[in-house]
Amino acid sequence: MWNLSRLYRLLFHPTILKPTPPSNSAIIHDMDATAPNTVLHCTQCGGELHPDEGQLFLTCPYCGATVYVDKAHVVFHWYLAPTLKEQEAGASLRRWMAGNQTVKDLDQKATMLGSTFEYFPLWYFKHRQKSGREDILYEPAAATSVSELRRLNLPAGDLRAYEPSMDSQARSPTVPLETALQWLAQRQLPEGEVVEQAMVHIPLFTFKYQYRANTYTAVVEAATGHVFANIFPAKAEAPYRMAGVVTALVFLCLAIFPVIGAMSNNGKYLDIGLGACVGLGALAAPFLFVLAAWVAAKI
Repeated sequence: MWNLSRLYRLLFHPTILKPTPPSNSAIIHDMDATAPNTVLHCTQCGGELHPDEGQLFLTCPYCGATVYVDKAHVVFHWYLAPTLKEQEAGASLRRWMAGNQTVKDLDQKATMLGSTFEYFPLWYFKHRQKSGREDILYEPAAATSVSELRRLNLPAGDLRAYEPSMDSQARSPTVPLETALQWLAQRQLPEGEVVEQAMVHIPLFTFKYQYRANTYTAVVEAATGHVFANIFPAKAEAPYRMAGVVTALVFLCLAIFPVIGAMSNNGKYLDIGLGACVGLGALAAPFLFVLAAWVAAKI
């Protein structure tokens, strides 16, 4: 009978959490001073409630009242637990260095200068499109030189309630919620479409490395191993463009032979022009391939 009573209250008489609970709730009143707390207060008795990620209905352990969490007006505070240690994060960075974006053999030629670990704050926004699809967008909640963090894709369901014991390793937020919402508006996202907002502290290893007397910074997200870097020793584009231009000019010249043949003596020499184009193209192709391979090996 007790369970039926609670179910009836849940379906027909839930307590809806509005954006005016006590100031120590999850709602932010002064983001310049503190980060949000993932703590709500029962509107019936004032008891503390600690929701989990994705939880919409809470039952007060003190008075038994059911609380509906209106996520459009509540700012939660989560963190993402790291799964990589420093050595494993460094291995992820080395694999990225050996990829196609960076100069050849950067993983072997670069000198590591050290690394630091911290929980970095991001503003987390869930918004619903007109089609009903929900997307997640991020904005930095503190100053950073790695704006690529906006492209982060957090594992679904892995967020946990932030714990004060993490403060010593966590970066304090300096970007107010209102500012982050303005940034979202500049990204063509109307503020009214946001259905959930939170602050998430993500685990980051920041690596410093040196290449040809220049120092670079790369960030490894310690839960997924993703590497983010705004400035890095990238492959030079000029040699690839030059190889492409040479190839295009060679085949453009070869294409002239059939045109000349078609225009000569009412097309009498078209077959000769086609033969010359195919034959010379077959001779030129290996040299062009070797040129492309040489560029790829050196750059």
